[in-house]
Amino acid sequence: MIRKLLARDTAEAHRVATPLELLFDLSFVVAVAQAAAGLHHAVVENHAGAGLLAFCMAFFALWLPWLNFTWFASAFDNDDTLYRIITMFQIAGVLVIAAGIPAVFERQDYRIVVSGYVVIRLAMVAHWLRASLDNPAHKTCARRYAAGIAGMQVLWVLWVVLAPPSLQLPLWVLGMIGELLVPVWAERAEATSWHPHHIAERHGLFTLIVLGESILSTTMAFQKGFDSGVNLISLAAASLIIVFSVWWIYFEAPTHLHNQKKAFLWGYAHLLILGSIAALGAGLASSVDYDLHLSHAPGTTVAAFTTVPLAIFFLCVWYVQDCPGQAGLRKYLLPLGSVAVLAATFGPAPIHVTAGIAAVVVVLTRLVGEPAQVAVAQST
Repeated sequence: MIRKLLARDTAEAHRVATPLELLFDLSFVVAVAQAAAGLHHAVVENHAGAGLLAFCMAFFALWLPWLNFTWFASAFDNDDTLYRIITMFQIAGVLVIAAGIPAVFERQDYRIVVSGYVVIRLAMVAHWLRASLDNPAHKTCARRYAAGIAGMQVLWVLWVVLAPPSLQLPLWVLGMIGELLVPVWAERAEATSWHPHHIAERHGLFTLIVLGESILSTTMAFQKGFDSGVNLISLAAASLIIVFSVWWIYFEAPTHLHNQKKAFLWGYAHLLILGSIAALGAGLASSVDYDLHLSHAPGTTVAAFTTVPLAIFFLCVWYVQDCPGQAGLRKYLLPLGSVAVLAATFGPAPIHVTAGIAAVVVVLTRLVGEPAQVAVAQST
């Protein structure tokens, strides 16, 4: 059955993620795992710089399509047959990206990833064209989205086919900026009718998916410790504390989504929030290999791939979620925690110390933060 793709009510009651959205998220599990695994292997082989660059490029190719679809679905999802089919094309594109990620890490070959990315994004163009036909009030905005996304795909194809190796990185940065500017340009015409609580839930669900990479790393510590006879229980416990702390801090902080300007900042900041969590999983896995003497990287480098992502996570969550509604000591907890975590990189047992710092931040957040959070809840 085909229905009009009409804008939904921003105050719609009981708005939750649909089964199709959950299936869409599920397709990203494998893709994010491929990116994290590639970073993990690059770190232990002491190719951290090249691995980090490949990870950033691969993760952006996953995050941006997810973000655009999620906000589009929040505004227009009608779950009809055509909507489902177009979304399933996008899922197929995600799996193509996942299949191409190893080639990015192994030989800097971006052809498969770009092919999958173009499939996802052209399907997104179809969604926006439907919305432009059925919503006169959002016609200009939807057409700008469609034109901007389509134009960027032409540039990405030219990039992968024609760009010389020496220019690939700077041109990729320009392409990334162009992709991020498309929604800003489109929404200047008319703001889409996204649902604040639905958006917050969707980002929370994707955060849980990315956290799964760190859970996998903790499982590896237990498994490899049992198999090798090396005692990795303390490392596994420290990893688990870090994972629990990340979950606690992200979901403890209230979500401030009340206007368009804040929405862009909040949504785009999740590139760093989610990317840092995925990199954290790779860092914890690298720490397991280091303790088993399977890593060729220095201990400080391995530790940095846990501490730096965690510090970035602390700062980003603080800036976009925690900081706006807090006062007093609570307002400075996460920045101070990020500094302490970074310092732990250069000390003994950095993962264990980092786990202790993360646990202390969580405890202090609970002790000094509840009155401020109640005030935020009441004011909203």
